[in-house]
Amino acid sequence: QVQLVESGGGLVQAGGSLRLSCAASTRTFTNNAMAWFRQAPGKEREFVAAIRWSGDMTYYADSVKGRFTISRDNAKNTVYLQMNSLKPEDTAVYYCAAGRRPVRWINEYDYWGQGTQVTVSS
Repeated sequence: QVQLVESGGGLVQAGGSLRLSCAASTRTFTNNAMAWFRQAPGKEREFVAAIRWSGDMTYYADSVKGRFTISRDNAKNTVYLQMNSLKPEDTAVYYCAAGRRPVRWINEYDYWGQGTQVTVSS
């Protein structure tokens, strides 16, 4: 079992920045990929970004490419999401997930955090 805890959400104005953190209780051989998803009110949960615990490749949704950066600190079992140039449409609950591959499909991830609220005002 892997427990994931997100933190760092809050209220910011459009154009501002925020950094989210996801602390994992452990890293496993079968859950080598970490990802961020988000879900706005009345909408489906959507992929934001992904990274592996090993290697430097990162993956982003087109809607956040160039504004968001995913990174990791293996010594702390922590994954980060740096969000810059925030827009009101970025408002959502952001979830951290662990799975086998860094893909955009929700059902490929085995573990999920409780989520952290990000609200961007205009």
